[in-house]
Amino acid sequence: MITFLFAIVLLIVGYFTYGKYIEKMFGVKEDRATPAYTSGDGVDYVPMSTKKNSLIQLLNIAGVGPIFGPIMGALYGPVAFIWIVVGAIFAGAVHDYLTGMISIRNRGAHLPELAGKFLGKTMKHIVNAFALLLLVLVGTVFVSAPAGLLYNLMNGWMAMGVIVALIFLYYILATLLPIDKIIGRFYPIFGALLIISALGVGGMMLFTGAPIPELTFTNMHPDNLPIFPLLFLTISCGALSGFHATQSPIISRTTQKESQGRKIFYGMMIAEAIVAMIWAAAGMALFKGPVGLNELLAAGGPALIVSEASTLMLGAVGGTLAILGVIILPITSGDTAFRSARMIIADYIKYPQVKLLSRLWIALPMFVISIILTQVDFNILWRYFSWANQSTAVIALFVGAMYLFIAGKNYWVALIPGTFMLMATTTYILNAAIGFGLPMNVSYIGASVISIFLVALFFYSAVKARAAQIPLEEDITGWRGTAVE
Repeated sequence: MITFLFAIVLLIVGYFTYGKYIEKMFGVKEDRATPAYTSGDGVDYVPMSTKKNSLIQLLNIAGVGPIFGPIMGALYGPVAFIWIVVGAIFAGAVHDYLTGMISIRNRGAHLPELAGKFLGKTMKHIVNAFALLLLVLVGTVFVSAPAGLLYNLMNGWMAMGVIVALIFLYYILATLLPIDKIIGRFYPIFGALLIISALGVGGMMLFTGAPIPELTFTNMHPDNLPIFPLLFLTISCGALSGFHATQSPIISRTTQKESQGRKIFYGMMIAEAIVAMIWAAAGMALFKGPVGLNELLAAGGPALIVSEASTLMLGAVGGTLAILGVIILPITSGDTAFRSARMIIADYIKYPQVKLLSRLWIALPMFVISIILTQVDFNILWRYFSWANQSTAVIALFVGAMYLFIAGKNYWVALIPGTFMLMATTTYILNAAIGFGLPMNVSYIGASVISIFLVALFFYSAVKARAAQIPLEEDITGWRGTAVE
């Protein structure tokens, strides 16, 4: 277990070292009022405490991604641990922190608006469509996955259609009601269950001496699928996830002070990475290696692995509680996925959201589309979700890099992981059957050419943006309210 335990320690150390560096480099303005006060509307802009915001952020970003993804990534062996640790510290947490903090500086703006400001007006329209596609896919995936787990947990006692309907009903309420009525009230309880389930499985693996494999760079995948780019799309949540860029602005609208940002944005990404480490380790240790894990995945998918691992480690009662914790994860990401989509559409068409009916007109069409998509095969949905997710992360990292370049700060902290993932996502879509289906060697060459061109375009645009002195933050000099003491 040396590799596993050392990786957990590295994640925690990364928060206190690299996280502190990112915060200092970005430059917190402690006296600057946040959008929770300057734009307060009692619906989306509502100041909440650091503890509550942190738990909501963790549940927002931690859907089935940091569980299902690492379980499937465990097929590659301990090399998955490396991506979770390095990805979370140097890519995922940086991505989340920059997205959240830049949003705070710009009236709680969502990714499409930020992309339009820092990458050009054309990108605003492209990212708007991309973000909505991702969020509807996320919402749909996060209906299907928990519904399947609940159906299995109840041994078919309740019809699948009824379970799906109940989840959608909850999503509608969470999407339409003010954020402090459902999300702010129940998420701390859900967060406790999530933490208990993850620590329960992880603690029992340590207590029983589960054979978690030690570090190796060997590709152990039974089907010999390539590590690059597939591992970096299979494990997204838990290492780096563009979905987080759609969630952080929700909390940027409820954050009281900029100094709370490192705990809320960087810290919760590290917490999610620890959850991902636990489930990746469970996948590697409990099912007789990659071959046994692959057979179980073929038989029942990641949901079966969750059920088997939870029951094996914690028994019937404890296992049930752990499964409930896993069920809560996607539900508490699906609701905020639809909420984000509503807010993005409202911002895009400049449609006020104070009235309930105004929120309803935007939300209902999304739910209709999502209900239709639940009929699509889950594995196909997951592949499209993975690619759209990591492509969104690339865009968010390039937004962060542009902001830092204009500000004269260290933009490489965002540009390097952004370029790496640009290469990975481009290679994947050129090679994959759901994309262009090109041979892998041709895909590598094509992705290299596209990546070099887009990075060169970034520098060209960045130099022009710095010369044009694009404002980095919203002017709030006219605001005369009082922020939290």
